[in-house]
Amino acid sequence: MKVVALDYGSARTGVAVSDPTGTIARPLGVVERAASEAGLARLAELVRAEGADRVVVGLPLTLRGEHGAQAKETAAFVEALRSAVEVPVESYDERFTTGLAASVGSDDAPEDARAAAHLLSSYLEWTSAGRG
Repeated sequence: MKVVALDYGSARTGVAVSDPTGTIARPLGVVERAASEAGLARLAELVRAEGADRVVVGLPLTLRGEHGAQAKETAAFVEALRSAVEVPVESYDERFTTGLAASVGSDDAPEDARAAAHLLSSYLEWTSAGRG
């Protein structure tokens, strides 16, 4: 199953994609203002172009696992995205992906895209363990 992952941010959203077998994640790029009409259209275009079967959006829960302001904004984005794409969209806990991406050096991909790739790798591991 091919998956596109999004590390949502109101200004910049990192995008990553898996291989067709759903085992390897790679950074794809960044979409500016993804929640805007143009941003949603660009994401829908990327999902179609990549032939994705599913979209996963990182949900930034607080360290206690609660829904703070950013998680609520992300949930609203997920709802808008569901109307823009023709594949299932789900959220996945991404509390630590941005920090992990920042610690990875010498990758030419933008940090937001690397964060999306870390999110996707974590999601793929989770689903391969039979929990997804």
